[in-house]
Amino acid sequence: MKFATLLGAASLAAVALGQAALAQDAELTVLDYPGFETPEFHQSYVAKNGASPTFSFFGDEEEAFQKVQAGFQADVAHICSGSVNKWRESGLLEPWDTTRIESFATLDANLTGTAISGEGETLFIPTDWGTTAIAYNPDEVPAEDVASLAVFQNPAYAGRIAIPDNVDDAWALAYLATGVTDWTNATDEQFEAAAQWLRDVHPSLRTYWTDPAELAQLMSTGEVLVAWAWNETFPTMKEEGRPIGFQREPAEGSSVWLCGLVNMTNGPGSEDKVYDYANAFLAPETATALVAAGWGSANTAGMEGIGDEELTASGLGVIDAPIFAQLPISIESRERHAQTFEEIKAGF
Repeated sequence: MKFATLLGAASLAAVALGQAALAQDAELTVLDYPGFETPEFHQSYVAKNGASPTFSFFGDEEEAFQKVQAGFQADVAHICSGSVNKWRESGLLEPWDTTRIESFATLDANLTGTAISGEGETLFIPTDWGTTAIAYNPDEVPAEDVASLAVFQNPAYAGRIAIPDNVDDAWALAYLATGVTDWTNATDEQFEAAAQWLRDVHPSLRTYWTDPAELAQLMSTGEVLVAWAWNETFPTMKEEGRPIGFQREPAEGSSVWLCGLVNMTNGPGSEDKVYDYANAFLAPETATALVAAGWGSANTAGMEGIGDEELTASGLGVIDAPIFAQLPISIESRERHAQTFEEIKAGF
């Protein structure tokens, strides 16, 4: 993630602007993953309202779901498409008025096709997408070792491997490693094979990482040499001059995820500011900042001026390998994934 630094010689006006960007607007609460709070991703909201929204963070969407179920109130949440069915069925979401989404007409049709709707109502607005693949230290891990997802079972790296503490990402990895590229119709046998793969890998892990900054630190110190990582880790560590490779083309493939905004039922803040925030996040000018940080924008108008070289540098370029799309699955399937993942992490 790129953060602007205010130098000591900055003018008072620049300092004031920086302070305004860091302030929190109490009239809008956003529930989100860490890293998306940077003002670069919602500049028009800050310009209009004088401050960024108030952010509350989570490491995994199951954690976020339980947090909301326990009574935490947010106005808008930034979650990935695989969770939306569960949130909808739990009565947590209200429909979007798409006429108030300024960029709705230029959203990527390939992404809006995964939007979750109920009786003609749009409950999920796609905002960003990214990839998950093998991050590794090229100084200590030869390229041939990451040519396959078997690297996660390579005894040479036991104790120096990490995968996300994230249900969707962990299962995408396990399915790919066991030859499945579509989980929407996975059989019981395929599920069990993927679960066993996760059980087999569990003893070799250094950790289940929860935050990209945590993973970057672990890889920078050499504690972790191989990880299943979001693509943002790649440009972040490269910018800092740290050794990092990002293998999206192992023989079995890598994954792509899609996230977006959901409008929370009975949010305590301003509904007008909910739309201010959505429009700022989807503004064409936000796409450049998103790609620089390692994410793609769902707004085609913003992505038009970004070239293949920039996309590849952020881990978003075109690849020649199987792609596992982390699409929505049934509530029953996701519950099964979540419960089994918790059991595996506990050693069962």
